[in-house]
Amino acid sequence: RIFRKIYMKKYLVIGNPIQHSLSPLIHNYWIKKNNIQAIYEKEKLEKGDLESLISKVKQGKIHGVNVTVPFKKDVIFYLEKLTLEAENTQSVNTIYLDNNKVTGHNTDIDGFGLAMQDIKFDVSKKHILIVGAGGVVPSIIYSLIKMRAYKIYLTNRTREKAEDLKKLFKNLIILNWGETQNFDMVINATSVGLNTNDELNLDFSKIENNKLFYDVIYNPKETIFLKNAKNLGNKSENGKRMFIHQAALAFKIWHGVQPKIDREVENLLDK
Repeated sequence: RIFRKIYMKKYLVIGNPIQHSLSPLIHNYWIKKNNIQAIYEKEKLEKGDLESLISKVKQGKIHGVNVTVPFKKDVIFYLEKLTLEAENTQSVNTIYLDNNKVTGHNTDIDGFGLAMQDIKFDVSKKHILIVGAGGVVPSIIYSLIKMRAYKIYLTNRTREKAEDLKKLFKNLIILNWGETQNFDMVINATSVGLNTNDELNLDFSKIENNKLFYDVIYNPKETIFLKNAKNLGNKSENGKRMFIHQAALAFKIWHGVQPKIDREVENLLDK
């Protein structure tokens, strides 16, 4: 009997830190569901490892990569091609080979947009505050602009990083750290909250209640930021739906299959 070696395509999510990432859980679930010969793993990298990683994609040793903090911008330097979305945000979270060119794309933009659709939150004509200027922020701003948000404000501990974003998005309004007024939606886009007892220490009590507080963090399920928002009588939403949608969009690019987003997928992430 001849044993045929089953050819497994390899996919990765890279970041630093990476242990909290649930990407392998969701991608391997869809891979199995769709009978695809592939494996998806997570890998902690240093900035100096990016070049060799991209050459592995070029050689076909790795078939696709998701990129998380802090490499969404750094990785651009090594890519051969960017999609319009990646170009406009200077942020890449999905890498694949397109016509033999290592290509960077951004599925965070539509991931966020679809998450807003899911919760039926209309951002048009709204005043929105983003806290933080990290990896996913350009994508959220770009998505909000696409959805016709009225005004987008940003506050970040180091003002310089906020000013850098203003170069990309001219109409962005930069506020001093800790400056809060009345907003329709507040987005925590910092990593403060990944550790259960992390606190932002910002005062949101000036905001009228029944507004939407959104945290891009999905693990833990409820950060202190969201707990505090609820205690002030606001609606809260974590980053789970955005995370699932951006993953599904990447999956479709790599495998040509639209994965099913159902209760089972959501429950996977709640365990």
